Amino acid sequence: MEHSGALQLYGNASVSYTIDAMVRTDVELMLQVKAGDDESFNLLLQKYRTPLVNFLFRMVKEKATAEDLAQEVFLRVYRARKQYSPSAKFTTWMFRIATNLALNSVRDNRHRQTDVSIDVPLEEDEKPVQLPTREMRIDEHMIERDRSEFIRRTIQALPEKQRVAVLLHKYEEMDYAEIAKILDCSESALKSLLFRAYETLRVQLAPLVGQRSGEGRQ
Repeated sequence: MEHSGALQLYGNASVSYTIDAMVRTDVELMLQVKAGDDESFNLLLQKYRTPLVNFLFRMVKEKATAEDLAQEVFLRVYRARKQYSPSAKFTTWMFRIATNLALNSVRDNRHRQTDVSIDVPLEEDEKPVQLPTREMRIDEHMIERDRSEFIRRTIQALPEKQRVAVLLHKYEEMDYAEIAKILDCSESALKSLLFRAYETLRVQLAPLVGQRSGEGRQ
């Protein structure tokens, strides 16, 4: 791997945040990387490693693949350090690379996907546990786990760009302008994309809302 000393995504190196590092902006850090400061790059890596891997995992559904793609994202950022220009937010640049890599990975491996579609009945041993009413509170964490899995799979079933937009908007809490730049579309097109996505989610997740209402009346 190119410049393995600088890129230690899953190695033993641990970078401690100092007050000085915390107050420096991403652009300042990246400009220092451009000037040859690998320590600034490691600070960026530590800062964004977890959110980047989480985003990629929600896209590709495999932890190992998400980690490999995150490694590739940071490697591409490092390779492009000499050409870096602070014309956009660092996160916009990084997540645009991550989005393209994730979509390519999904498309390349689509024929090998074994994940169960949200529209396909679960296998017998995968059915959510049905508990008597009196035990619902005791095993509430199991129910929440099933709900989280249902939500995850519903988002996963969205068309590619809608899924990316929702993940960036809901989980990464990015604003419209930044997401539009990542997806290379206008803000109005993005809002239309998110409207369709959230409308689909509203319909698909309606049973969960009804379920919660039913629990409240018990």
